[in-house]
Amino acid sequence: MRYLMSLFVIIALWGCGQTKNQTKNQIQTFEKKVYFKNLSNGDTVYNPISVEMGVKGMKIHPAGELKAGTGHHHIIINKGFVNYGDIIPMDETHLHYGKGDTVANLSLPTGEHTLTLQFANGLHMSYGEQFSNTISIYVK
Repeated sequence: MRYLMSLFVIIALWGCGQTKNQTKNQIQTFEKKVYFKNLSNGDTVYNPISVEMGVKGMKIHPAGELKAGTGHHHIIINKGFVNYGDIIPMDETHLHYGKGDTVANLSLPTGEHTLTLQFANGLHMSYGEQFSNTISIYVK
């Protein structure tokens, strides 16, 4: 009888460990991030550069209205991410896609450049590093 009880306890504990690992894997599947759909770090590209933008963990929504769990893309040229809560500037190196665009065309001078994809809320307030992605490209 002790043998059966011990075996039952071992199986129960092993099963609990399996459930914990499965839950951890499921959580990782639902990660939050932005990404370049068609460009990778180190790519060599030609003008005009088509940039396809994606997001996981948020929904695309045009600028102007604050709506939880939504936002829009920005491309930052040759600079890094914008800190959480900071307003993304509007200038030649901070490009706004406030209509909910997911594709952009850029023209950059020949040479190496960094592109940072940054997601922000309806008031252009950055969601920070967690919703940014920086890659280096070479324009021929």
